[in-house]
Amino acid sequence: MNSILIYLFLFSVGSLIGWCIELFFRRFVSNRATKKWVNPGFLTGPWLPLYGSGQCVLYAMASIHFPAIAEKNPLYEKLLIILFMAIAMTVIEYITGLIFIKGMHVMLWDYSNRKWNIQGIICPIFSLFWGILGAAYYILIHPHVLSALDWLSRNLAFSFFIGLFYGIFIMDCVYSFHLVAKIKAFADEYEIIVKYNELKEHLIDLRTEAEEKQHFFFFFNMQRIKKKTPFDIHQIYAENKERFSVSRLKEKISESLESKHSK
Repeated sequence: MNSILIYLFLFSVGSLIGWCIELFFRRFVSNRATKKWVNPGFLTGPWLPLYGSGQCVLYAMASIHFPAIAEKNPLYEKLLIILFMAIAMTVIEYITGLIFIKGMHVMLWDYSNRKWNIQGIICPIFSLFWGILGAAYYILIHPHVLSALDWLSRNLAFSFFIGLFYGIFIMDCVYSFHLVAKIKAFADEYEIIVKYNELKEHLIDLRTEAEEKQHFFFFFNMQRIKKKTPFDIHQIYAENKERFSVSRLKEKISESLESKHSK
């Protein structure tokens, strides 16, 4: 089976499973004030690219072997691979978060209230979560993934469904990045970084208060149903500055100091 097709399949499955994990985690486990069903991530559909990328990385790392360590104790080899998986997933999370904060002025998640966090993007407790997820994949799931890939290699007609997934996925990316670009323009106007999930949850609260129809996937449809008047994002910001935004003052100071140091 073509290796590119393998990774395309793994990315699609990982994105869908990751979306389900985050959906239930935010509903039942997280300490968020809003205990409601909230569509996770910045894309509109039921997929999270972070988990899709992670799935590909976990698959590649599960094939790594350390013969010298395995000869002494196979358990040590497994623990080392799981540790590398946790580090790799943490790096992916950090790079993803940093790209959105620096490039789009949007914070997709916020760990600022967690101990020993780095820029609110990563923290030890979630690195531990990635380690547990990596261990579960490596020990319980990877053998079944190999079996599934073997089946797919003998049933390549299934590639049609992979193509269908990516057709919808690409359209979603175009739509969602267009939306994020609008939020970036708003963030630039006020010189802030927008906390994406907090803003999303606030829109849920506004629609609940106004007894408007909820949009599980299209949260950022700012049009109200009954009164036909749009939610004013500028007014929302003025009333809830601390809830879903972070000042970029610290970022500017940091950039200024780096500029002076380079000179």
